[in-house]
Amino acid sequence: GEREWSYREVEERAGRLAGWLVRRGVRAGSRVGVALGRSVEAIVAMLAVLKAGGAYVPLDPAYPAERLQFIAEDAQLALVIDAEVMSGDFSAFSGTRFEAPVDGPGAAYVMYTSGSTGLPKGVEVTHADVVGLASDGCWGGAQRRVLWHSPEVFDASTFEVWVPLLTGGTVVVASSGELDSERLAAEIAAGRVTGLWLTSGLFSVLVEHHLEAFAGVEQVWAGGDVVSPAAVRRVLDAHPGLSVVNGYGPTETTTFATRHVVTGELSQGSVPIGRPLDGMRAYVLDDHLALVPPGVPGELYLAGAGVARGYVDRPALTAERFVADPYTGDGVGAGARMYRTGDLVRWNRDGQLEYLGRADDQVKIRGFRVEPGEIEATLRLHPGVADALVVVREDQPGDKRLIAYTTPA
Repeated sequence: GEREWSYREVEERAGRLAGWLVRRGVRAGSRVGVALGRSVEAIVAMLAVLKAGGAYVPLDPAYPAERLQFIAEDAQLALVIDAEVMSGDFSAFSGTRFEAPVDGPGAAYVMYTSGSTGLPKGVEVTHADVVGLASDGCWGGAQRRVLWHSPEVFDASTFEVWVPLLTGGTVVVASSGELDSERLAAEIAAGRVTGLWLTSGLFSVLVEHHLEAFAGVEQVWAGGDVVSPAAVRRVLDAHPGLSVVNGYGPTETTTFATRHVVTGELSQGSVPIGRPLDGMRAYVLDDHLALVPPGVPGELYLAGAGVARGYVDRPALTAERFVADPYTGDGVGAGARMYRTGDLVRWNRDGQLEYLGRADDQVKIRGFRVEPGEIEATLRLHPGVADALVVVREDQPGDKRLIAYTTPA
């Protein structure tokens, strides 16, 4: 809207709130829920939690009460910052000095994603992971004004908030609530946005119905699913100065792990997911963790600066998905890990990664990663349902829908 906060104002507000958090017992290792929606207050709250030495846990107030209760208990939240908390007077904590032991390996936030067992799982991301993302050389100067429009519980918000703030840019906070394509196009124009992230489906919709929205944008990242080559061609034809980047990465690798800047002709009609970010490494491996030759499909494993610590209170699952990296080179150090993505890829002749599909049942819907098993487990709790099967159908191109088949009790 019309509100504008400087770095100094955000710093001072966050400092006062951090002083209050410390008085309430927040310290290194504490996890604090942030239930403020997409707002400037949420940015202050997240920064305050980090200043106090804790890790923030984004919460969507629209979630079912049972899910919020589970997250609160699973993450062992010390407290939750909501609108009522933010309405308080923290002036008594002005000028507070902190000795919070914040370092690179320390947790910065915990983001909950869908889980195959019916329960969400919390991904613990470190300060070093976020800094690694923000310091990548791919951003250039296009992140001067980045639109924060993703839900606060979606890992794209890490890019939309921290990349501009850690590189001297501006976060343009979109209005609250869900944004349809028309409102989103208006927000992009009104905010004079130069850097933008869109799920691949939303990217296609904006290109088709609001092509003018990209007029002032310098760089747009699209991903979360297969990016339409036709949409890329159309937007580049209309706005030749625009940089289109296909960004790929699961929550476990801090939003983005690979990127491909689209230039010239699209090879074989597809948009590759490209090469690793500066601090990342990508391996295409077979079932025995051996490297496969270029052109041969294999599972993608990711290592380097963005790999998360693991899953909160899930040691077995962490050990299954975060495994030792046998390919660490000189200077990487012992004990390096790689994340098993479950995605099937191959190296093409240009040395770019091409996405081929999933090695398991996990799906992507509008950029969100969904485990059908979680939905099936919930459906089976209904007294009238004996069994359930959830699949993705795409009866119309680009319109993916979750369909549940049930048998009555």
